[in-house]
Formats: sequence, structure tokens, C-alpha cells
Amino acid sequence: MTDIEPAGAEAEAPTPPAAGQRATTVDVRSVTGTVVGTAELPPAIFGIQPNVAVMHQVVTAQLAAARAGTQSTKTRAEVSGGGAKPWRQKGTGRARQGSSRAPHWRGGGVAHGPKPRSYRQRTPKKMVRLALRSALSDRAADGKIFVVESWGFTAPKTKSAKAGLAALGLGGGERVLVVLGRDDEMAWKSFRNLGDSVALVAVEELNTYDVLVADSVVFTSATLEAVAAWGGKGH
Repeated sequence: MTDIEPAGAEAEAPTPPAAGQRATTVDVRSVTGTVVGTAELPPAIFGIQPNVAVMHQVVTAQLAAARAGTQSTKTRAEVSGGGAKPWRQKGTGRARQGSSRAPHWRGGGVAHGPKPRSYRQRTPKKMVRLALRSALSDRAADGKIFVVESWGFTAPKTKSAKAGLAALGLGGGERVLVVLGRDDEMAWKSFRNLGDSVALVAVEELNTYDVLVADSVVFTSATLEAVAAWGGKGH
């Protein structure tokens, strides 16, 4: 679990990170931007050396899986007409033809054209998690991980969401990824109208692509603990 301590409280001796990992501590802020404590980012998730090759492979597979794959063309067997031989085999002076729906005819079928298919690639779960940990570590190394104690919106209000990001120094045109719990309904409704510069994702759906296309990632204390929980499984 992620340790979140009140400001000024004595912290317990932290567990030293493994070789190649960097321990990082970030401020936990209120929705108004006031520092209310600190949180340690688990080094196994936010402090590893990013594996660029794995991130590339996972993002490529993720984008491929998002393709609809519904493109389709008709072969000469599927195009209507063309059942009769256009002209007799010999004696016309023209090249012999068997059907007016052959691929080289106007209105004919398509040779080797696309058909509906799945572009999904099989990606091992350990590789997916390594890519996500690499992406989060890259953002943490750049100081682009932010933690809010809780959004605490009592009513859905875009103005409050915009002010909350501004209090963190965000929202000036950069892309922000806000990680929310599914039960934080007011936050979902408050952030959803902020346009393309602010993306929302449920903590259990956090993925490499969304992290990499965002300039900054904002967690709440609860969602950071949830990420720390699955990150401790050694995947």
C-alpha cells in the first residue's frame, strides 16, 4: 500500500528500492493546491528504467486492437453479373474474355482486396504491465506525477474541475490524464467537459498508451493505492 502521511508527521524507515529502481516521494495536495502530506511512489512501479522496446510493442498492439477491421471488397465471385461470356472465343479480333467481372474490367471484382479481419495481437500480461510501469516511471522521472488527496466535488461542476487542475499548475494547454475510481461520479461528470486536453481513465483501465500521450498524470490517494496494490505482485 502507498504510505500517505500528514504533513509534519514522522515517517517510518522506508523499504530500500531494489537495484535499478529509484524511490520517489511526491506531495499530496488538496483540491485547492495546499500540501496536506506526502506519498511515496512505489519504486517497482514508478522508479524502474523504462523499457522503450516493450512500450513500443505494447502500444502498437493496443492501437492495432482498436482497429475495427470491417473493411471489405467483393471478389469476382461476389460481384453481380458476368455470367455470360462477353463475346465468342475466336474470330472477333479482340482478346479472349471469359467474364465481364474479372478484376481487370471496370465494375469487376477486386483481386486480393481487404476482407474483414481482426488486427488484435497477443501480448503477454507481464509485458503489458512492464510497459505500463515503464511509462509511469518515465513520467515520474520528469516530475509529471501528481497526487490529490481527493477531489471532493459535491456536485458536477466543470469550473471546479478546471480550478482544481489550475491549483496543481496544470491545464495550460498540456495534456493531462486524470485517474479516477469508478465510484467518483462527481469527478467524472466535472472533468468530462474539459475537452481533448484532459483525458479520464478508470484506475483498473490505466494503460501505457494513455500515459504516454499525456504530459502529466494525476492520481487521487485512493487510485494511487490501487495502482500500488497490483504493482506489488511482481508482474
